[in-house]
Amino acid sequence: MSNGSDSPFGGPQRPREPQRPSSPSGKKVSPLTLTIFAVVILVAVFVFLSNFYADILWFNQLGFSQVYWTERIAKLVIFLIALVLMAVPMWFSMRSAYKHRPVYAPNANQTDSMSRYQSQLEPIRRFLMVGIPLVVGIFAAVAVAGQWQTVLLFFNQTPFGSNDPQFNMDLSFFIFSLPFIALIIGFLVSVVLLSGVAGLLTHYLYGGIRVEERGGITVGKAARVHTAIVVAVFLVLQAVNFWIGQYETLTDQSGRVAGALYKDVHAVIPAQMILAIIAILIAITFAIAAFTGRWRIPLIGTAMLVVTMIVVSGVYPFLVQQYQVVPSQRELERDYIDRNIEMTRLAYGLDDVEVTDYDAKISTEKNALAEETATTANIRLLDPNLVSTAFAQLQQFRGYYTFPKNLNVDRYEIDGKVEDTVIAAREVNVDQSDTWVNQHINYTHGYGLVAAYGNRVAAGGRPDFMLGGIPTSGDLITDKEYEPRIYFGENSPEYSVVGGPDEGWTDQELDRPGTGGENQDTRYTFTGNGGPNVGNMFNRLVYALKFASTDLLLSQQVNSESQILYDRDPRDRVSKVAPYLTLDSSAYPAIVDGRVQWIVDAYTTSNDFPYAQQKQLDSAVTDSLTNAQDLSMTGRVNYIRNSVKATVDAYDGSVKLYAWDTEDPILKSWQKVFPSSYKPLSDMSADLIEHVRYPEDMFKVQREVLTTYHVDNPDAFYEANDAWAVPDDPTSSTAGVKQPPYFMSLKMPTQDEASFSLTSTFIPAAASNGQQRNVLFGFLSASADAGSEAGVKSEDYGKLRLLELPRDTAVPGPGQAQQNFDTNTRVTQELNLLRQGASQVKNGNLLSLPVGGGILYVQPVYVQSSGQTSYPTLRKVLVSFGDQVGFADTLAEALDEVFGGNSGAVTGETEGVSPDDTSDGDKTPAQSNEQKLSTALSDANAAIKKGQEALANNDFAAYGEAQKQLQSALDRAMEADAAINGTTVDGEVKLDENGATESPQPSAPSEGTEG
Repeated sequence: MSNGSDSPFGGPQRPREPQRPSSPSGKKVSPLTLTIFAVVILVAVFVFLSNFYADILWFNQLGFSQVYWTERIAKLVIFLIALVLMAVPMWFSMRSAYKHRPVYAPNANQTDSMSRYQSQLEPIRRFLMVGIPLVVGIFAAVAVAGQWQTVLLFFNQTPFGSNDPQFNMDLSFFIFSLPFIALIIGFLVSVVLLSGVAGLLTHYLYGGIRVEERGGITVGKAARVHTAIVVAVFLVLQAVNFWIGQYETLTDQSGRVAGALYKDVHAVIPAQMILAIIAILIAITFAIAAFTGRWRIPLIGTAMLVVTMIVVSGVYPFLVQQYQVVPSQRELERDYIDRNIEMTRLAYGLDDVEVTDYDAKISTEKNALAEETATTANIRLLDPNLVSTAFAQLQQFRGYYTFPKNLNVDRYEIDGKVEDTVIAAREVNVDQSDTWVNQHINYTHGYGLVAAYGNRVAAGGRPDFMLGGIPTSGDLITDKEYEPRIYFGENSPEYSVVGGPDEGWTDQELDRPGTGGENQDTRYTFTGNGGPNVGNMFNRLVYALKFASTDLLLSQQVNSESQILYDRDPRDRVSKVAPYLTLDSSAYPAIVDGRVQWIVDAYTTSNDFPYAQQKQLDSAVTDSLTNAQDLSMTGRVNYIRNSVKATVDAYDGSVKLYAWDTEDPILKSWQKVFPSSYKPLSDMSADLIEHVRYPEDMFKVQREVLTTYHVDNPDAFYEANDAWAVPDDPTSSTAGVKQPPYFMSLKMPTQDEASFSLTSTFIPAAASNGQQRNVLFGFLSASADAGSEAGVKSEDYGKLRLLELPRDTAVPGPGQAQQNFDTNTRVTQELNLLRQGASQVKNGNLLSLPVGGGILYVQPVYVQSSGQTSYPTLRKVLVSFGDQVGFADTLAEALDEVFGGNSGAVTGETEGVSPDDTSDGDKTPAQSNEQKLSTALSDANAAIKKGQEALANNDFAAYGEAQKQLQSALDRAMEADAAINGTTVDGEVKLDENGATESPQPSAPSEGTEG
């Protein structure tokens, strides 16, 4: 007898050696391959986790860790719930179908193809029944987790306190609840359908549903019951869909106007209610049939539901629309159009627009502007979109600095007077760096703001700086501590490694050019708390992986106290700490409490406001100055509020969010979700309040809405015979782009004093044949001054004032005003003279101002020579009122030309120029050079006229003499222009040894933290 350990052949059996894993081809996998595979997996996991760790460090450093964890936890919880809701029913459906599969006795004479499939699937059946629901559930859960904002707003919603005009429900139901319900129902419908399909396929694979050879289909009892339950649940969900469909008509955009119209109220909404009831009844019949096996009534009911859907949801509304509404549309739709007007204006903050009839005249008379000093003294002559190169040539000083293409307009109080200011940050030029050390260790920051008066220029037509130089000095920082360094800005490097020990550390960062006898650039070490620490090897490894840089890991210039600064664009930083807000397309810098702060406007938006017309944001905010790639305002909305003012410190990157619109229910809801993110309005300092502006993008959206919704009469709105349009920018080289709004200080006819405002104009909309009259129909102004008291918003801030001009008076629009300039004989002749010598004439922004009982247009004219280091300088000013055109060296002279020789206006352009001012390197008074240029141009103009007269009289001798006089005048003009502009005659700017123009620097710097 052999024991259990013996082999069948009587000998002892050797223990079987464990088998090594083998490849599908049967070959054994080598340990080296397994090791490499494991290392690759570990590295991939580490890289994946390192990004999370880096984000945690970033949010912790900024103090917004609550935002990071709340969003991630919310996504995780939603993901897990959605995964379970999708995977479990699908698994149960498949398992139930398998469990109740029919059992057939084997038939040796018949080969069943399904049996072969079953035998092939059986080894992996358990894996498939778990794996398929799990994979489908993961994909579905990822999609639902992306809707975390909808979920959080539903559970933290705040009532609006006002109801919709149809169902009399609080508006919060449409903004917060309805999107959430639609999300849940849509997801559950997907669960039911996918689970049902998975169950039916399992029934088919295991014989519960069989396709006979003669074409018949046999459905087993289990499959019938399974199908009945799935259909019943699906119909219940569809009933809910039908029911909420009646509320969704209030946000429908397919009608003549948004919202539920006559057809919807009298046909669609009742139909949705009827269909919901029918769907519930049929669902009950299916549930009963699942147990009784009687299918006739459910099938008949299903057919009736389909027919009812076609009739009550399609045919009946169509008949109501075509044969009841269309013949009497204006009368039947009047109440619903009125609802649309009211709710749209409310949704876009246009419910309190001050509309004034402005009987604008086009005739001029002497002293017409005598009472308009508040506006004329602040007319901005410095175009922020043209003078960037002037700022660069006069204030850049080194190649490692740069200025943005478009500068900003702000206002500052100087000597008790508020001055409009063109301002820009002198940022570091990332293109200047060529090595890793230069890019990330040496060139780390910019230096200071540069500001110039908006209503005047200095000698030679250059910007008259109120703040500039290095070290920074000027009127804006007198007796104030001022930190000029800009580590966080719109042109900052991708990342910089900064900081060092207090002792024994040599400054590495290039700070500013040397002053006085210093020839060497000064260096600096960052002392703030601006980024995560990379002093330890683990953090260095994490960020080396994040930025794919071995230099960051190996560099000896990274020390124990080093910080890494990244995500440095102000808008990017705000977007990361408040991903649920929509940001304005631009941030602007200001000096606030001695520091440079970037101010960013942020919006709460929705596209679910009942009866409100949706607008495409990117289309509404695009104009001649915007870059489509930089737009953050995208998508469609029908509700917008400027609820948040955000600041980003240019030195340490700290972000503060201030709850600006304390009445906005959407912001209140987000404050419940992120209670530690927001500071109250009362925490805003007086300095910060003074530099808050009305948001540009919101103003653009509002003006776009007002092109139609300035009409508040339903009948007039229906007729659409008074539609407006935003005019195209007449100074842009690109056709068909809108004129941007302009910041300026002005006094509207209904105001007692001037205020800093954002303005735009309207012209008639194009006719159906494409023709458009470029006459002015409206002028819109938003009060952009928030006041000067800490924690208190000015009552007038955000006030919209609309001037409506008479339709029977042809007041020129911006395009027509520009045409009047371009076709004026004297203007064209003098501009052609300015173009001599390869100089380029550039038209500045065309400003529109409601003064003198009409509309005044002012446009600065710049001239730039052809040299690479040249820059545009203000040479002339164009003015028009009605059809009268003025063209002179100064605004005051141009105004006098238009208004009968004496406009009575007081302008601010001469306040910064004295007869003793001199141009660069020129001992001749700059004012004399101006006179020389003006005289030379006048002489040239006279010579041209003289030559034309000589040709007309066939007097060729006189013509030759006139040509000599013309050439002499042009030579004198070019010499005067070169002297004024600080250039050589061939157009090159004269630079000093530091790369700056040879212009007098501002006075000695005030004491501060910048040294």
